[in-house]
Amino acid sequence: MKSDSRYSNDPDSGAASIHTPGGMAEAAAAEGLAAEVADLASTDMAATPSSRQETTQPSFGEGRDAELEAGRERYLRLAAEFDNYKKRIARERTEQFDRAQGALIGRLLDVVDDLDRVSNDTNTPADALREAVEMIERKLRKELEGAGLERIDPTGQPFDPQLHEAVAVAPSPSPDRDNTVSATFQSGYRLKSTLLRPARVQVYQSLP
Repeated sequence: MKSDSRYSNDPDSGAASIHTPGGMAEAAAAEGLAAEVADLASTDMAATPSSRQETTQPSFGEGRDAELEAGRERYLRLAAEFDNYKKRIARERTEQFDRAQGALIGRLLDVVDDLDRVSNDTNTPADALREAVEMIERKLRKELEGAGLERIDPTGQPFDPQLHEAVAVAPSPSPDRDNTVSATFQSGYRLKSTLLRPARVQVYQSLP
């Protein structure tokens, strides 16, 4: 059978090309893709309901607010606990101080009783009365020293401005006695490491 030269698959033959089924399928696919793109471009995306609705997604703002509220509550709880701790410590210190004072006063009650007996006794001779007073004084000092009280009588010692108060000066008998306490007018007292009262003293001073 003689082939018709008007129809040929050879593009150089000058004859009209035959559209094969394969070429027709490619053209149809291209046209379909172009149609889908055009349809997608014309679609209103805002009007299309999203599968990730706003109400179904976790809110980062709400999570941060929850963390801040939890931190605030934790801070308030710790502040309240610390305030209670300070109040408890202050109360315990006050109670401890009161107990120490009560114990000291309890030991001094015997001295007070002795003073009452001496003051009410009008028939005791003067010498016996003086001896009784000296005994009471020794008893009182013993109780106070037992509580940590220390008497400061620095006569003959170097002058110490931390413990002594110079209220008068006297000519120094020799240069090596300069700044030495020559007399104590009033004894000082120290309770353990706390100075209650400085000793009032006279100090040797070389005259110019």
